[in-house]
Amino acid sequence: MISLDEAVTARLESHGQRFEVLVDPDAALTIKREEFDGELEDVIAAEDVFEDASRGDRPPEDALEEVFDTTDPLEVIPEVIKRGEIQITAEQRREMQEQKHKQLVNHITRNAVNPQMDDAPHPPDRIESALEEAGFKIDPMEPVENQVDEALDMLRPVIPIRFDEMTVAVQVPADYAGKAQSHIRQFGDLQSEEWQGDGSWVGVIQFPAGMQNDFYNLVNEHTSGEAETRIISDEDEISTR
Repeated sequence: MISLDEAVTARLESHGQRFEVLVDPDAALTIKREEFDGELEDVIAAEDVFEDASRGDRPPEDALEEVFDTTDPLEVIPEVIKRGEIQITAEQRREMQEQKHKQLVNHITRNAVNPQMDDAPHPPDRIESALEEAGFKIDPMEPVENQVDEALDMLRPVIPIRFDEMTVAVQVPADYAGKAQSHIRQFGDLQSEEWQGDGSWVGVIQFPAGMQNDFYNLVNEHTSGEAETRIISDEDEISTR
């Protein structure tokens, strides 16, 4: 379950009765769209249905039967969310906007590069400033993933930006291969790997291009800077970093 501070109220008025439930705001939106695939108990603040959640008043059981054909809260709660309205206070809206803005900046930073600067990643503060200059406002009631394309469209007149992935081949010396490869392989999508006769390890990793500095820092940290990396731009071309 979630805390009361994290929950918003979903309210349904039907048959002269009011029904309220306390639920995570993002989960409420996915439930409303019938896209929720998690455990309901994990995203609600109370396994209960209220007539007035702020006072803890509960509706009569016969009212639940009349409207939902059941008194089981775990069956009623999704119906209240789907058929009702999600209530959020001004403070909750502000907090949701801040949280989703941070998620958006993080998503863009991880995936975007500057095509005019040899596909170097954009730092988060540059993305922050560009979003502000572009006048983009996050919608707290929409998933971040649904707002990325609009944000990019507004960013392109402000800064050169492109979403991309990069593929890097890395060779780790035998002295570090045992531990280092276990960290490197988890960084992205391991395309291939091979142990060499001298005990060194070679792996080919694909990951969002905006994370390239994080990748090189990880490799250097676990190999004392002795690993070799090559950016694979296509099947025939390999450039050494």
